Amino acid sequence: MTTGLALLGLSGAAWAQGPVAGTITDARTGQPLPGATILLDGRPSSSTDAAGSFNLATVPAGRHELRITFVGYETLVQTLQGQAQAQRVSAGLQPGGVLTGDALVTAQRASDRTATAYTNLGKQDIAKRNFGQDLPYLLDQTPSVVVTSDAGAGVGYTDIRIRGTSNTGINMTINGIPLNDAESHGSFLVNLPDLASSISSLQVQRGVGTSQNGGAAFGASLNISTLDNRREAYGETSNSYGSFNTWKNTVQFGTGLLGEHFTVDGRLSRISTDGYMNRAASDLKSYYLAAGYQANNTLVKFITFSGREKTYQAWNGVPEPALTGDAGLLQQFIDNGELSAADAERVRREGRRYSYYTYDNQTDNYLQNHYQLHLSQQLGPDWNLGAALHLTRGLGYYESFRANRKLANYQLPNITLGDTTIKRTDLIDRKYLDNYFYGGTFALNYQPKNNDRLQATVGGAWNRFINDHYGEIIWARYASTGNIRQRYYFNDATKTDYNAYARATWQLLPRLGVYGDVQVRHIGYGIDGVEHSPDDPRAVKGVVDVTTRARYTFVNPKAGATFAVAKGQQLYASFAVGQREPVRSDFTDRPAGDAGAQAERLHDFEGGYRFTQPNTNLLGPNTSLRFEANYFYMNYRNQLVSIGQLNDVGTPLRTNVARSYRRGLELTGFVSANDKISLSSTITLSQNRIRDYQEATTDSTFMLRTSTISYSPSVVSAHTLEVQPLRGLRAAVLYKTVSRQYLDNSTSEDRRIQPYQVLDFRLRYTIRPVFMKEIELGLLVNNVLNRRYAANGYTYGYPGADGRQQTFNWYFPQATRNFLLSVGAKF
Repeated sequence: MTTGLALLGLSGAAWAQGPVAGTITDARTGQPLPGATILLDGRPSSSTDAAGSFNLATVPAGRHELRITFVGYETLVQTLQGQAQAQRVSAGLQPGGVLTGDALVTAQRASDRTATAYTNLGKQDIAKRNFGQDLPYLLDQTPSVVVTSDAGAGVGYTDIRIRGTSNTGINMTINGIPLNDAESHGSFLVNLPDLASSISSLQVQRGVGTSQNGGAAFGASLNISTLDNRREAYGETSNSYGSFNTWKNTVQFGTGLLGEHFTVDGRLSRISTDGYMNRAASDLKSYYLAAGYQANNTLVKFITFSGREKTYQAWNGVPEPALTGDAGLLQQFIDNGELSAADAERVRREGRRYSYYTYDNQTDNYLQNHYQLHLSQQLGPDWNLGAALHLTRGLGYYESFRANRKLANYQLPNITLGDTTIKRTDLIDRKYLDNYFYGGTFALNYQPKNNDRLQATVGGAWNRFINDHYGEIIWARYASTGNIRQRYYFNDATKTDYNAYARATWQLLPRLGVYGDVQVRHIGYGIDGVEHSPDDPRAVKGVVDVTTRARYTFVNPKAGATFAVAKGQQLYASFAVGQREPVRSDFTDRPAGDAGAQAERLHDFEGGYRFTQPNTNLLGPNTSLRFEANYFYMNYRNQLVSIGQLNDVGTPLRTNVARSYRRGLELTGFVSANDKISLSSTITLSQNRIRDYQEATTDSTFMLRTSTISYSPSVVSAHTLEVQPLRGLRAAVLYKTVSRQYLDNSTSEDRRIQPYQVLDFRLRYTIRPVFMKEIELGLLVNNVLNRRYAANGYTYGYPGADGRQQTFNWYFPQATRNFLLSVGAKF
């Protein structure tokens, strides 16, 4: 069997020892295989990263057995001779053996044939970033990404934006199953703490990307796979401690293959922190369990994972003068908010770490259980099927203390005591979510065994989401006629979403390939009942009728072409259409004067150049080079953009703008010299504009020819320099820059987030003693230069004393210099 294995430089002194590096690919398609296991003399010694690359820092003198395994491919075994000179291995694995569980995931992933912009991360790439911070922070060095944390240190509620689009426009899937909340379109990763420890591979697609199950991508797609099948039994633990009393404890295990057919894998995790902001603690727990059966043509896998989170509410942020020290503006905040003397003293004392809330249980509490049943089935030599059933159960509430609230706004009558009428009371309420999300997905993949020029997929999904929203009073100083757990509003929502797609890549000529993809998606959405919103002009006794009926049918075509300029060099171009329905808050929390939410439409043009040289002598032996330049033009109709304000549970309010666009250039480069030093760098230069933007004020309406879209920086860059000065010791410097962002769409210098630069330092030291596989020590120092910056914020407008529109800004400060220490062990 031809494997494409080339072992270079095998001659040398028998007494010497030296490094061995290499790249593992699919022998038929040439695509890299991230997560392949590299065994030296039967001992797991490395695994491939997102580019299919691996490194053995030192191979002792003498003859050794090099074994390369990857589920779904034939195992490759080769003799290797240790020597002083660096060696390079290039191997192409042949499909075969047991089936991989990634049929659903692979069907939705981009490749060099799909003419789109994407980034792959393997298990190793994710692990070296993982000290316990949320997944967005592990993606901070990928192109066009901006991350932020409500509590300031990357644990708890975090958010990610790609090309200026928040996670409501980022399609996230886990093993091909939609993760985005069906109503809000958000992916609340706080509900899945330490998910990163169970990820086997991950792909970020920028732009519309390929057709996927779930909501349409309006900025990017994040495709996560946990379907790692490890043949050898293992046990691992990872523990971190750091600033703000942050703890992470993780235990993982796997049985390996039992009787050549069965596998069981599991994980338990706990993460807790006090948070950088005052009263912004998080207590997060999760588990992951997978049990699988596999034969030559069949794989069945049941996966369940769950997260329970309790976080102190930090979504209010910090008023601007608490950051700037502007005494006059701070006094204005104190007066407008009618703060008590104690609260006024507290905001002056706490400054940028100020928290508005003081009630000891002002918390967000949520439990989310996921269940997935996957089937991968080989259907003859040219076809395979991936299918899955899924159920997600979510239940939780926000608990809040409310001071001096009108009884009438909680559906309660006033209280008369003698000559006194009590109309207001202090109370504690809970706002509940109680939901089920279930459905099925499938992908039928075709690739002729004797013809790698054609690849095709037909897939689709049917999903239903049922969600009850309601509020209860659990305590009141004056309860009026209220009962225990007095319910003061209720509405239920149902959403049905089904889609079908077909896609194919065809290598027309040796150098020219084409790609086509079309998705048809139908959505039906309904809300019945009332929402508590006493400040809404439409409110009657504190509630607003939010009954809604909406139906949409979208057809989203995509097409692209690739041209091989030379070996390792490619030009590509693509066009894609994306359409997306409004989210719940677009219906229930419309700004005053807004006529109603409309569906968004996006025409996405992408084009670029890729250069890959995995083994050159440009900078010395075993130099790897990668470079990509990608141009994008995303032209929107009726884009829903943030207006800079939040509702009472921290959700950004949005409005449609008729015409807008995002266009820019993404440059990404990577160079590695003999695995001793590497540099990765990415920079995005963009324009994000609204055409003919109109802003209503209290005294007039004016037009701007163009306006910058809120939360859309024009320059984002990330750079990582990593060195290996000693065997097993890796040190990295990570530098991030984000240019100015505006809090709303007015392009007002009074409503902006200042540009910032952040420098982090990472150190990992690995040893392999005889009594266990590995011990690893790690150190992460965030914000080494101790910058005081904010990565997010919002603004409110109100009429001033002179009748002119005034604004007041709130920000989410990020932590000053802080650290995380980790100790890991593998058995």
